[in-house]
Amino acid sequence: MPILLHDNARPHTARLTVVKLRELELETLRHPPYSPDLSPTDYHFFRNLDNLLVGKLFNSQQAVETAFRDLIDSRTPGFYSRGIGQLPLKWQKCVDNMGAYFD
Repeated sequence: MPILLHDNARPHTARLTVVKLRELELETLRHPPYSPDLSPTDYHFFRNLDNLLVGKLFNSQQAVETAFRDLIDSRTPGFYSRGIGQLPLKWQKCVDNMGAYFD
């Protein structure tokens, strides 16, 4: 079963989203919302996304969607699996250092 890590804080998770995730049979990786020690979204893919967005102005939703799709399509499957594989190591480093945050 595929695993999905996403922003699961209650205000950010619509009922429709939860229903769709179940329908797609995606297992969601539980993560404490607003965790002070290690955010699951501030490295790897999201750093690439940040780099894409820096200094860019989009004049339409279509332009944003196209840029996002281009970014996703430009990465190999290995890129995504490496990022997922790094999560346990980053979490363990955080635990070993009593919750300290690491880039």
